[in-house]
Order: sequence, then structure tokens, then C-alpha cells
Amino acid sequence: MDRVLAIIMAGGVGERLQPLTKGRSKGAVPFGGKFRLIDFPLSNCVNSDLRQIYVLTQYLSESLNRHIQEGWAISSAGLGDYIYCIPAQQKLGLDWYRGTADAVRQNLNLIKPKRVDDVIILSGDHIYKMNYLQLVAYHRMNNASVTVSALRVKKEQAAGRLGVLEVEHNHRLIGFEEKPIEPKTMPDAPEYSLASMGVYIFKVDTLLSALQGKEDDFGKHIIPGMIGKHHDIFVYDYEEENKIADFEVKVKDGIREKVLVDKIRDSSYWKDVGTIDSYYEVSMDLLSVDPLFNLYGERWPLRTYQRPLPPSKCILGGKISDSIVCDGCIISGGTVQGSIISPGVIVERNAHVEESVVFDDVIIEPGATIRRAIVDKESRIRPGASIGYDREADKRRGCTISDSGVVVVPKGMYLSRSEPSLL
Repeated sequence: MDRVLAIIMAGGVGERLQPLTKGRSKGAVPFGGKFRLIDFPLSNCVNSDLRQIYVLTQYLSESLNRHIQEGWAISSAGLGDYIYCIPAQQKLGLDWYRGTADAVRQNLNLIKPKRVDDVIILSGDHIYKMNYLQLVAYHRMNNASVTVSALRVKKEQAAGRLGVLEVEHNHRLIGFEEKPIEPKTMPDAPEYSLASMGVYIFKVDTLLSALQGKEDDFGKHIIPGMIGKHHDIFVYDYEEENKIADFEVKVKDGIREKVLVDKIRDSSYWKDVGTIDSYYEVSMDLLSVDPLFNLYGERWPLRTYQRPLPPSKCILGGKISDSIVCDGCIISGGTVQGSIISPGVIVERNAHVEESVVFDDVIIEPGATIRRAIVDKESRIRPGASIGYDREADKRRGCTISDSGVVVVPKGMYLSRSEPSLL
């Protein structure tokens, strides 16, 4: 869409996702076998015909930059289409980015008011599908200075994790509290809070004015500080307003046919995978027969960089059930059950992988067993080693254990029955 600039915040440290973020930024964390978290807001932008995009990076950005360069080369300067990664550069002094607002403030030179009417600001690490064109239309219909996208969540899910909004009956914003311990609930639904999705759209002049001060963050400082001074801040009801048409395959009288539906179910799906447990839970949801979030829709394709790998194969009695297996994998006499297997993974004879997420190029050798685990890239699980069966043994090996008992094997680990080492 003309005169709308998208800025994606992708510099987050992701402390609660350690050790998955030990060597990469949060937006670069793999998800769903072949994707990275940054692919979801980028796909939303491209599918919404927003093709002027800046990705603001900072923390451990090498793999993220490479992924975007190799997988998202839409730049055409003459036509005005681009995705540019902008590193932190200490433009306003010696400080690196102190928050989302400060990150945009340090890059105001990228925003040209004569060419841009509105700026949409997005998080680089949430799982959802969103038609940003409808958000822009809603924002402009209300002649809003700022519009905040929000959805209903259980009160306990918002506590300490999400920004919580208060609105009037006409959807004007009258309160914004960032990550409260005791979230306010909705008057007509006392079990639910109205949570910010970290998706904001500003009139460009409003944004430039709001960033004249020194406030660090949009959710903590900028938007709460505007309430009362601006009476044209609106809330966009994501579940009610966001509609994406797609094709569903239905079977009638034994014949498969594609049917165009007005709104696909995951048009109202949004997840923050900011912790190991939430990441694992959302990953396992993908394996359902009819998952809440669909990777296979045709109208809203999810794009990513894809390595030139051969097809996967299952040989020598190998078994795969209820799983996602990506390109370049070899299941050679092993068993994969209820798991996500990323590109280039090898599962050898009598090895067993259950309810786990295995990242790229992991080798699982004969007789090894893995249960309820996340195994980071290029690790090697030696013959007979077990992961996810003895919590204390896993800790001694250098693994991280989540609150719900999910075991995370750091990148490049060499795990045997005894002590681990780095490859």
C-alpha cells in the first residue's frame, strides 16, 4: 500500500527463550520446522501489499540478517519495494536501543513525511496472520492519530506478560498498562483482559511529535502518556475485524474439492512465544489433525528462506507418525512420533524421537531416545543417550529445563550417555 511504512522491531534479546537465544536474536529463532519467527510479520506485510519495510536489529543479528538477505530479496529500488535490515548505530549518543520507541527515534531519518502518511510498528517474534490493509483502513476511517491492535485473552495469560487496555464503548483507548501483575478485566467478560498485540499504527506527524522526548518504550511510556492528551486513539479488535479468505479442501461423495471460505479460523490466532513453555506448546499445536494455526493455507502463504535440499526419506523400517518432517531428512530405521523435524536431520536405527522439536542438521544416533525436548541446531545425540527421562541427568549435561519439564539442548552439543561437550 502506498504511503504506509512498516517498521519491524527485531532486536530483542529474548532472555526467557534461553538457550535458544544464546547465539541468535529472538526473531531468528526457528519455528515450525522451516520458518523463523521473523517470517510471520514479514509474510503478513508482503501478503498485505506493504512492501516498504525496515527491520530494526540489534542483539546477535548475524543469522537474522543472513536469513532475510537470502530468503526475502524483494528489493526493487526503482519500484519502491524493499526490506532493509537496519542495525543499531548509536545515532543519538552512546546508548544502544533502550526500548521500542528509542529504536524508532534513533532511525527517524528513515521516515520521510512527504512520502509517508502512516507508520505501522510491529513485533518481530509473534505467531499470527493479519491483514494489515484492514487495520490501515480502520485507522483511516476513524481519522485516528494512533491505533492499537488488541485481542481478548484470559486474565492469567496477560498477567506480567502483555500490555492491557481499557476502552470506551466506541473503541477509544482510555487506559494502557504494560504487563500488570493484576490486569484489569473487560466489563462484559470478567475472566478476560483486552491485551495489546504489539501492533501500532501512527499518523506520521503524531509519531514524530511523540518521539520528541526521551521515553524508551511505546507500551510503557509513549502510548500511555498520550491518553488524555489525544482523544483520537483507537483500538482495533483483531478477532472481530481481521478477516482473511482462504481455500479449504472438503470431501463430498468421495471427491475432494477446494472451497473458498470468507474467513479462515486462524485469522484470529495470535501467540507470543516468549518462553520455552509457550514456544513448545505452540509448536505441538501445529501437529493436530486440524490445528488452530494452519501452515498450509493457499491465500495467505508463509514465506521463508529454503535451503536447496533433496526430499526426505524414510528407510530400513523407519516410522513417522503425527509429525512434521522437512526436506533433507533421513529416518533410517528410527521412529519419529508427534514431533517437528527440521531440515537435514538424521534419525538412525532404533532411535526414538517423541513429542519433540529438532532443529536443523541434528544427528540422532542408534538407540538414542528423546522425549519432550527441543534440540538446537547441529547437535549430535550419541548412541544410547536419553534426553527427557532424567531431569537431573539432563541438567548435568548442560541442558536447560523449563517450568513444565521441557528439556532444551543448546546448539552444537555432543551428548553421550555420560558427559556432554561442544562439537
